[in-house]
Amino acid sequence: MNNLVVLIGPTAVGKTATSFAIAEHFACPIISADSRQMYRGMEIGTAMPTKEELALHKHYFVGQLAPGDYYSAARYECEVLNLLDKEFPNHPTMLLTGGSMMYIDAVCYGIDDIPTVDEETRAIIIDKYNKEGLESLAAELRLLDPEYYNEADIKNPKRVMHALEICYMTGKKYSSFRTRTKKQRPFNIIKVGLRRDREELYERINRRVDMMIEQGLVNEVKQFAHLKEHNSLNTVGYKEIFKYLDGEWTLDFAIEKIKQNTRIYSRKQVTWYQKDEEITWFHPDDIESILDYIRKRVEV
Repeated sequence: MNNLVVLIGPTAVGKTATSFAIAEHFACPIISADSRQMYRGMEIGTAMPTKEELALHKHYFVGQLAPGDYYSAARYECEVLNLLDKEFPNHPTMLLTGGSMMYIDAVCYGIDDIPTVDEETRAIIIDKYNKEGLESLAAELRLLDPEYYNEADIKNPKRVMHALEICYMTGKKYSSFRTRTKKQRPFNIIKVGLRRDREELYERINRRVDMMIEQGLVNEVKQFAHLKEHNSLNTVGYKEIFKYLDGEWTLDFAIEKIKQNTRIYSRKQVTWYQKDEEITWFHPDDIESILDYIRKRVEV
């Protein structure tokens, strides 16, 4: 039986170090489930593993996209499942780790078969977003699909724009395609969660942000100023520095907002994970217990 170890937890909890210990123990590659680490040139702001770390273990889905490239959870599901088919014969236990909740759920449970958006429709919605703004698009979504509007994060441009794309292209409500049917996977899934006390986690988040600034986050963000409207750049750490570069915020204020928004995001991650009863939780320092737990649940 093939096994997929899924290592999850909020940002800055310590997934990278723990993933290396698991990959070392099972001699397996690491599949990243971080939707932002897929983009080249965003190493600092996404806390991407260093070149030295990447050399220790084979990594997939790290740095293979250009900022501005379109990507989706549905595409990720398909590509990861294809990858697992190729890797399992040589590595019967594989490791998936990251903080992008939808990407992880797409692999574990499947994602609804929503039509692929054509380039013409995508261009129309992007143009409307650039000219009219998010509030106008959200109002239109409320008219076309009130059911999805009432449950969606309408402050998230990607969610609103994608729902409108489907409405425009199919003439049907986006919500009509969302059946949430759980798909069966032909491999054993072992979920391991990492958690720390809130004060400990927040301290790590604050230290990480300070380190990113020292490593040159501002210069990294500056090179993408011409792409800031793309979804890949609409993320914590980048959107705040764009405000600084545009002269709207001071650098100190932008740094504090990065810390605050990262803490908010970590709480959203924890809330999402708490709904999943399949996760067994550990402190990241308790690596021996983590490895023992996985060994006992690996199916051969």
